[in-house]
Amino acid sequence: MSSDKNLFQPRANKLLAALPANDYERLVPHLKLVPLALHQVIYEAAEPITHIYFPEQGMVSIVNTMEDGSTVEVGIVGNEGMVGIPVILGDSITITTGFVQVSGTGLQIDADVLRAEFNRGGAIQTLLLRYVQAVYAEMAQGAACNRLHTLEERLARWLLTVSERLESEDFPLTQEFISQMLGVRRSGVTVAASTLSRAGMISYQRGYIKILNREDLEATSCECYRVIQNQFTRLLGFLPSKRSDKFF
Repeated sequence: MSSDKNLFQPRANKLLAALPANDYERLVPHLKLVPLALHQVIYEAAEPITHIYFPEQGMVSIVNTMEDGSTVEVGIVGNEGMVGIPVILGDSITITTGFVQVSGTGLQIDADVLRAEFNRGGAIQTLLLRYVQAVYAEMAQGAACNRLHTLEERLARWLLTVSERLESEDFPLTQEFISQMLGVRRSGVTVAASTLSRAGMISYQRGYIKILNREDLEATSCECYRVIQNQFTRLLGFLPSKRSDKFF
């Protein structure tokens, strides 16, 4: 057994925390604690994914990039999940790019190792497939949200999601970056953020956003936020913002 085992205790990543002890112990010798640097590219679109990451702190954005260079965020991964889903679905190439949006740390594992463990079946396979279903639900709900709900509602939902994944009420995000992630003009984000700020829900200063009134922000958000929360709870036994007990 690796002498580095204690580096990963307690398990800060909720997926790993949900694994039975025996399954987790098989992974430990292959897990490497690594920094997640701001803007670090975890994997590139159309390039093979060689490593899987289980964030402990920080946050990774999954984005689609168009031919003209414009980007839109299609997923966010914090310590509730993993980065590199295609590897366990039978492929290692995807149309998205994963990069670090907020710096932190994570556990890295070789893609071939995790694929082999997944193919053994059992608790690891079941847990990761449930996670994939939760992510699918989040992306499907997000697509509907982007079409049907106002920018103010979407911004509220996105800020609540970021807060969950970081387990923090304040975080470094510029309005320009938010506009890129939401796929809207910066002027629209400025107006929506100002509305939330005047209502006392958030404050915004020098690239930092702080949630001041979470209850009102949740009330302002569309139903998509609650739908996604419910799916994570139903499928994995924990909310993205709550520390998990073992699921199995």
